[in-house]
Amino acid sequence: MNTSPVDLRLSVLEQSVAVAGRGQDASIRQTLALAQHVEQLGFDRFWVSEHHSHPGIVGTAPEVLMAAIAARTERIRIGSAGVMLPHYAPLKVAEQFRVLDALAPGRIDLGVGRAPGSDGRTAQLLNPDRYASENFPQQVMELQAWVSGQPLPAGHPGHNVFAYPAAATTPDVWMLGSSDYGAQLAAHLGLPYAFAWFITDGQGAEHALRLYRETFRPSERLAQPQATVCVWALAADTEEQAWHLFESRARWRMDRNLGRIGPMLAPEDAAREYAPHELGALAHLKANALVGTADQVADKLRQLAKQLQVQEVVIITWTHDPQAQRRSYELLSQAFALTSTP
Repeated sequence: MNTSPVDLRLSVLEQSVAVAGRGQDASIRQTLALAQHVEQLGFDRFWVSEHHSHPGIVGTAPEVLMAAIAARTERIRIGSAGVMLPHYAPLKVAEQFRVLDALAPGRIDLGVGRAPGSDGRTAQLLNPDRYASENFPQQVMELQAWVSGQPLPAGHPGHNVFAYPAAATTPDVWMLGSSDYGAQLAAHLGLPYAFAWFITDGQGAEHALRLYRETFRPSERLAQPQATVCVWALAADTEEQAWHLFESRARWRMDRNLGRIGPMLAPEDAAREYAPHELGALAHLKANALVGTADQVADKLRQLAKQLQVQEVVIITWTHDPQAQRRSYELLSQAFALTSTP
């Protein structure tokens, strides 16, 4: 096992995935347990996602989940990856995250995104304004002001309106994205940027990150560009075991390509006969997967981080068995010699 000093910061993105044979409510409780576990392993951040009317991913309210995590952890940063801002009023989001910062001072990341995290019909039920996403840049600027406690300019409807509670610390706003749009907006506003590698399988990542760095404008909160990538990875004690566990993820992904979305199956139940037209996509998925022993996955993560010039990687791991997920993070913690806590 490679136990060289930490050369890459590791964080976690957890999506509260539904699994066959377990209630969806149990997935939420499992997320809480995982947050405590990875804090003890020495991971930097624990981010949770937002999806709506999604039978496979049941984390619908990151701000509620973050409050529960804050009450059960002491050191790890806690964040949203992210709040889908077009659904909401920026003032209310700022208030929610200022309350979170009061519960966990200096540990809150407010990641925001423009995507709906749902289908179009569900998005319209969350916000009847079907053009809400066009106001996303303005929303982010308003959110920044209310989160940081800076007054909005005279003439703005929110002038002299403040988000409370005020405190010595404030949440860090992050821009999430999977295209050039988010990279450019993050650069323009001087925000840290997280690229969703796991959504695009890396397509467009290098260009977006280069665009972000080249056009970055320093802000009051951030003097230099700060970027990370969110990737899907799975480690196990043996390579054979890792690929066996990966069958659950592969089946879920291939079914999703056909419009079939549901809970993740156990590896032994995941095998099916793939149609000829699916074989190319399946081969591509496996060829690009960060799967294997801890050393194999760690080497791939280091290579990717070097290629993208990032010092932090956020890892998503789906397994049907929560113990396999916990073990994957344990192995990567050991491979990167993260500093564990009692």
